[in-house]
Amino acid sequence: MGNSPLGTFLPLILLVVVFYFLLIRPQRKRQQEALQMQNSLTPGARVMTTTGLFATVAAVEDDDVVLELAPGVETRWVKASIGRVLTPVDSEPEADTPLTDGHDTGDGDDTSTKQS
Repeated sequence: MGNSPLGTFLPLILLVVVFYFLLIRPQRKRQQEALQMQNSLTPGARVMTTTGLFATVAAVEDDDVVLELAPGVETRWVKASIGRVLTPVDSEPEADTPLTDGHDTGDGDDTSTKQS
């Protein structure tokens, strides 16, 4: 029989290598980046938790972070629950520039205030 042991295991070996480069390696990289971001948290940073809550870091203690949701409202979270650190927007739109692209999208009626 012409089948060699290497010929039967070669597709399996190739499959493992493909899985490593397409799935395992990028996932490890994302985990390391998230861990680095969580360890670099400092008080005053604006963050978003993994559940979508926006807050400001009030204090960092070991594996916990105290987040200030509103003035005087603080909650304690695990560092792993911080999804990302938000960067402040540098430029604000000027008062003279319109917020729309200039195209009329309707017949002039404001549909948000219409009553049925």
